[in-house]
Amino acid sequence: MDKMNYSSAETEAETIEPLRYLSKGEAAAIETELVRDYRFGLQQLIEIWGHACAIAITKAYPLSSLAKKQPTVLVICGPEQNGSIGLVCARHLRIFEYEPTIYHPQRSSHSLHQDFTVQCEKMDIPFLSYLPTEVQLINDAYNLVIDAMLGPETDLANIKEPYAGILVTLKQVKIPIASVDVPSGWDVEEVSQDGINPEVLISLTAPKKCATSFSGKHFLAGRFLPYDIQKKYDLNLPDYPGTDCLIEL
Repeated sequence: MDKMNYSSAETEAETIEPLRYLSKGEAAAIETELVRDYRFGLQQLIEIWGHACAIAITKAYPLSSLAKKQPTVLVICGPEQNGSIGLVCARHLRIFEYEPTIYHPQRSSHSLHQDFTVQCEKMDIPFLSYLPTEVQLINDAYNLVIDAMLGPETDLANIKEPYAGILVTLKQVKIPIASVDVPSGWDVEEVSQDGINPEVLISLTAPKKCATSFSGKHFLAGRFLPYDIQKKYDLNLPDYPGTDCLIEL
């Protein structure tokens, strides 16, 4: 009897499908379907993702665990969608009683991006006019860096300033880095060999192929996905605990 039960359990374990890691094209296709077919607004999606990123930060770095007296966080925002997500994340962190500062060197002309920027300004979140090149100044001033700079859509062969310089700085900082969706400078399809080394990765919707062997703390924020999309793309998402909007993988 024991042997039969063991075999049954073993068979059941073998039938559990592994979590799907998305290619760049698959991630873009899912986002297109969410907006076009499921009528998700882009502002709605960015708000969901940004809020989830802030929750992930509170789980990875609770206020009580921060090394510095002030709960300072540096949020580096890029010009595209990841930058907008970073702005929303900063706003929620402010609500959660962290002290975010935003570095946003090239602001997008997109109206949504501008709206998120104004929301942060209205909450008295400071914006840096420049990023110190002396890395120790960053290490001394902040508990961690949130990398919301270069997203999955970035052309890695054509990273221009100031972002190329920021990547050089991020490779040298000693405080933890938490990256949004794809660590800046990483190829979506491949594990990075010489990019930045985040301590935390917050995957949005479903993890990307570059995260297959990520060894840090890895969160997934994809609970909002309609079941039909989950099934169509064989995402095999994990069961989220309770009412949580994200799960640690």
